[in-house]
Amino acid sequence: MIKILLIEDDEVTNFIAKTNLEKFGYKNISIALNGQEGLEYLKNNNCPDVIILDINMPVLDGWDFLEATKKLNFCTNVPVIIATSSSREDDVARVRTFENVMEYLEKPLNFKELNSIISKVNSKSVDS
Repeated sequence: MIKILLIEDDEVTNFIAKTNLEKFGYKNISIALNGQEGLEYLKNNNCPDVIILDINMPVLDGWDFLEATKKLNFCTNVPVIIATSSSREDDVARVRTFENVMEYLEKPLNFKELNSIISKVNSKSVDS
């Protein structure tokens, strides 16, 4: 069963995302409310199959989370899907500097598209 880590500070967004992902059959969804909680999750658990990451969060934002995982070598092979309200070209360009970021999605999320992306991740992990 695919394991998803959702790192997002907005609890309403988390509820909507979790509910919609569960409709597609994903049941193993963990939530971290900021990048620091995300790092703690990675340190204390096995790596998830996919990380859905917001950029703009308090405590430790998405960029700092990505930098920290690289520096600490935490789950660097786990695909990351950015889910953000930012449409800034600088952010889109910056994402390309992280090899494990596979997708940049703007909110509100299209859950059919997100499911399609996660399904591709899942099929790659099954093939491995």
